[in-house]
Amino acid sequence: MIKKTDQLDQVYNAEGAQAIRESYESWASGYDEENIANGFRLPSIGAAFTARYVPKGGKAILDAGCGTGLVGEALAILGYTNIVGIDISAAMIKHAGNLQVYNRLYEHDLGRPIPEEDNSFDAVTCFGSLGPGHAPAECLDEFIRVTRPGGFVIFNVRPDTYEEQGLSKKIEGLVSGPTVREVERSSDFRPYLLAEPELGAKIFVLEVT
Repeated sequence: MIKKTDQLDQVYNAEGAQAIRESYESWASGYDEENIANGFRLPSIGAAFTARYVPKGGKAILDAGCGTGLVGEALAILGYTNIVGIDISAAMIKHAGNLQVYNRLYEHDLGRPIPEEDNSFDAVTCFGSLGPGHAPAECLDEFIRVTRPGGFVIFNVRPDTYEEQGLSKKIEGLVSGPTVREVERSSDFRPYLLAEPELGAKIFVLEVT
């Protein structure tokens, strides 16, 4: 039976960085078990999109909103060895660290400037952190800033909310400028196979030129 998850609803309804942090802190210990049991496939699909565009052996990949490390682990299995993870929740970061696939991990609110130099990464990935109440649309500016020319910013949005969140307008503004081009926009798909039947996802791939 396809079901809805109370924890996910709680996270999306959180208001402000502290409320989001607390929601993930309380969910961290059961996050992987619940999501995997519900057929959560966004991390593996996101890693596949990343592998399509980002060569191995270059600069690092920044896994923004890395959570418990599901995306980082998938990338490591695919042969990526230089991954940096950041997340708003210290408890989630602790779980990600247990995987031993990240070169660096640290706590960070994506609503604030990323403490990394310009052009530091071959790619920034952000899967699951651009939903309602999460990272603001302006974080895309930071993702682009820390990505080298020729690198990629790869992320998902919720098709039902990204316009009202300002993400659609932000993306249109970025790709109409001189430094970013849209490489790919996926069709809508379900991030959960066995839960949240009405929840959708769409992946964008932007190249920093």
